[in-house]
Amino acid sequence: MAKDRPVYMGPRLRRLRRELGLTQADMAADLDISASYVALLERNQRPLTADMLLRLARTYKLDMGEVAGDGGAEQTARLQAVLRDPMFADIDLPALATGDVAANYPGITEALLRLYTSYREEHLALADRGAGGPAQEDAADPVAEARRFLAARRNCFPALDDLGERLAAEAEAEGSLTAWLRAKHNLRVRRLPSDVMAGSMRRLDRHRDAVLLDDALDGASAQFQLALQIAYLEMRKSFDILLKDGQFSGESSRRLARRALASHGAAAILMPYAPFAKAVEARRYDVEALARQFSVSFEQAAHRLTTLQKPGQERIPFFFLRVDPAGNVSKRLDGAGFPFARHGGSCPLWSVHRVFDRPREVVTQWLELPDGQRFFSIARTVTAGGGGWGAARVERAIALACAADHAHRLIYTQGVAQPEPTPIGVTCRLCHRAQCMARSAPPIGREMLPDDYRRTRAPFGFEG
Repeated sequence: MAKDRPVYMGPRLRRLRRELGLTQADMAADLDISASYVALLERNQRPLTADMLLRLARTYKLDMGEVAGDGGAEQTARLQAVLRDPMFADIDLPALATGDVAANYPGITEALLRLYTSYREEHLALADRGAGGPAQEDAADPVAEARRFLAARRNCFPALDDLGERLAAEAEAEGSLTAWLRAKHNLRVRRLPSDVMAGSMRRLDRHRDAVLLDDALDGASAQFQLALQIAYLEMRKSFDILLKDGQFSGESSRRLARRALASHGAAAILMPYAPFAKAVEARRYDVEALARQFSVSFEQAAHRLTTLQKPGQERIPFFFLRVDPAGNVSKRLDGAGFPFARHGGSCPLWSVHRVFDRPREVVTQWLELPDGQRFFSIARTVTAGGGGWGAARVERAIALACAADHAHRLIYTQGVAQPEPTPIGVTCRLCHRAQCMARSAPPIGREMLPDDYRRTRAPFGFEG
C-alpha cells in the first residue's frame, strides 16, 4: 500500500458491506461515489485504490490492515501448496489463476482447503489399514489418530505460528515469559521440590495465582513448560477451531491432538517462525547452534524443524523420529510425507538405533530405500528426567531425515564426500532385500524356502 498500488478485492468489499448491513446505494452515499462504481468494485471490474481504502477506513472506523489484508497472499500460498500434490500433476493450473481464485473467492478456497485436508486424513487412515493391522483396531488407536491429524496437515499450523510470534514479541517487551505471565494474567512463577509437585512438571494454581514448576527441570525444560502454559491460556480458541476439522473416534485421540497443538504453540513462542526460519538458513540447519541461539534443547530445536512448512515461507521438509534403546518409537513427526513416516523406524541398519554407544554425538548417514529413494539423516541421543541424585533418567535417540536433494543445504554435508548410502527398509515386513542379515521377519507375500539347504547368512530363506 505504501506504493499506492491498486488492488482488486471485490468479494472482501462485498462481505464488508453486508456485515455493515448496507446496500450498494448506502455505501456509495457514505463514500461519495456512485452506486454503479460500488458495483464495479465488487465485481473486480475496477481496482480498489489506496485513496478508496483510506475512505473506507475513515468512514467505517476500520483498521487499515483489516481492510487491506494481505491481498489473499496467504490463501494463495496455501492453495498453491495443495495444488502441488501429484494428484493434480496432469492439470494445467497457472499460478496467476490460482491467485485469482484465492483473492476473489476466499470462501471457495477455504472449502477446497478443508476438503483436501479431510482427503489427506482419510488417505492416511486407509494406508494404515492396508499396512497390516485390523481396521477396527487401528481406527480406535488414539495415538494413530493423533498422528494422522498432524500428518494430514504436514505438522504445520500457521495460525498458531502467527499467534506465537505475537506472544513472543509481547514477552520480549516485558522482559521474560515470567514477567509476561505476571503482567498479563497476574500469575507468579514458583519453583517447588519434586515431592511437593507430586509427579507434575507444571501446575496452574488458580487459588494462589501461580504457575508451579518442578525445580528439577533444567532451564530449557522450565522455559518450555512456561511457554506451554501460555499456549493453553492464549490459544484455546485456535485449538478448538483446528480440532473441529479433525476426525477423532474418541476423547483420548482429541486430547492427544490438543497436547500436540499446545506443544506446537509453545515452540512457536520460544522459536518464533520468522526469526527461526531465518536462523536455520543462516546456520545451515545446525541443530545444536539453533538450540543455543534460542535457548532450547537439542530435541526442541529438531522438533521445530519439522514444522517449517508455512505456505510461502517453507524450509527443508524433515521427518523426525524418537526411539528408546529397545527400539520403541515414542514420537514420529512428518513434515514431508516420507514413505517411512507411517510405520518406519524399525530398521536396525539406521544409525538412530546405534547412537546409544556414542552419547551426545551427532551421527550422519546417507540412506537408500528399496525403491531407490535416497535420504540424509542425523541422529543423536537425548536425555529426559534427572535433575538430582537418584532421579530417574531416560536415554532416547532422535533422528532427523530429509530427501537427499536437500542435503547440500545442511552444514553436516559441507566438505565431506558423499559415501555409498546404507540400504535400509521401511520395515522388515515391507522390505524385500533377500540377503539382509538384520532382518527380523520375512517380507509379506514372499514364499519361504521348503528347507534351509540354500540358506545364507540371512536369518530367513525365501524365494528370490
